Amino acid sequence: QVQLVESGGGLVQPGGSLRLSCSASESASSIYLMGWYRQAPGKQRALVATITTGGSTNYRDSVKGRFTISRDNAKNTVYLQMNSLKPEDTAVYYCYAPHLGIGYWGQGTQVTVSS
Repeated sequence: QVQLVESGGGLVQPGGSLRLSCSASESASSIYLMGWYRQAPGKQRALVATITTGGSTNYRDSVKGRFTISRDNAKNTVYLQMNSLKPEDTAVYYCYAPHLGIGYWGQGTQVTVSS
């Protein structure tokens, strides 16, 4: 079983930055794909970004050029650097890691972009 713990959320003004972290209980190098999803009020959970052990990344169109996903396998941690934040980025952000046929989720961290 993989446990994922997110941190780094909070309240930020439009145009500001935040960095989310997700620490995994399992050796990150054994988890091929890790990613971030988000869920805004009244909306479905949606993919934000993913990264493989080899460093290949994928982003939803609305965050390209503003968000950067990275991972440190030695620390079993994946990061999401969020710059130029907009009010529409407001959501609960979840870390996700499929492993041995099971999808694991973190508890979520709230990101609020508001002036």
